[in-house]
Amino acid sequence: LHLSAVKLAELHSDLKIQEKDELSWKKLKAEGLDEDGEKEAKLRRNLNVIMTKYGMNGKKDSQLVDTNYIKDGTESDTLDDPRLEKLWSKAKTSGKFSDEELNKLWREFKHHKEKIHEYNILLETVSRTEDIHKNVINPSEENLVKEEILHNKHRELKDKLRSINQGFERLRKVSHQGYDTTSEFEEPRVIDLWDMAKSANFTEKELESFREELKHFEAKIEKHHHYQKQLEISHQKLKHVEGTGDKDHLNRNKEKYAMLEEKTKELGYKVKKHLQDLSSRISQGLQHNEL
Repeated sequence: LHLSAVKLAELHSDLKIQEKDELSWKKLKAEGLDEDGEKEAKLRRNLNVIMTKYGMNGKKDSQLVDTNYIKDGTESDTLDDPRLEKLWSKAKTSGKFSDEELNKLWREFKHHKEKIHEYNILLETVSRTEDIHKNVINPSEENLVKEEILHNKHRELKDKLRSINQGFERLRKVSHQGYDTTSEFEEPRVIDLWDMAKSANFTEKELESFREELKHFEAKIEKHHHYQKQLEISHQKLKHVEGTGDKDHLNRNKEKYAMLEEKTKELGYKVKKHLQDLSSRISQGLQHNEL
């Protein structure tokens, strides 16, 4: 796959979550609690996203590169959207951003690209399900269940589209005006969650509690970023030492690399699991608004 050390650690975290979710689903299925197959379908969608994200789906150039740096002042991947490309080009040449802020903004653009990609995968899944449903001649209780599944998927699509639209508006505003120094959050995923939480059916007390939890979540993400950077540096040092023939030095570097790799995997898993939990709570609040 030619994945970097950081991407391999991220893949490990994603697969660990997928494995845990599949084990939970097998237990539910054994108890007869997934009769409509909705949880199984969601697991398949999640696996499809993982395989596409890391270039494991057999399609060329499908891998989503998640770079924390802009090497030599230029990005290492395209955004696949003319509107995003135009905004990014304007931001780069505006003179309103420091190098650190450009790195931060690039992460926001890449996060937005991944959201669009996940939305398109879900949209394709819903379209296939609708085509199958339309070809059924005799309506039955099973088909009524499938209609409910479709309804839930459309609601999920609506939530994702709302997030994409909010995210694009934020990118448009930041690209034109620069970063607001009074902004509460900096991490793209946390900004997304906070924007959606403010639209959900939370009381002021619940929203304040959620804000505090997001601050802790952002600190956890920053810690993960730190270990990702250290892992990448350690990987480069290890490759250099391998060519020197110094066995003691090599062993020390291998030990440090293994420690950083394990810590990065562990933090990556915790971040993604926490993100799942927070997203689920917001989704429930948004669904309650629609009732």
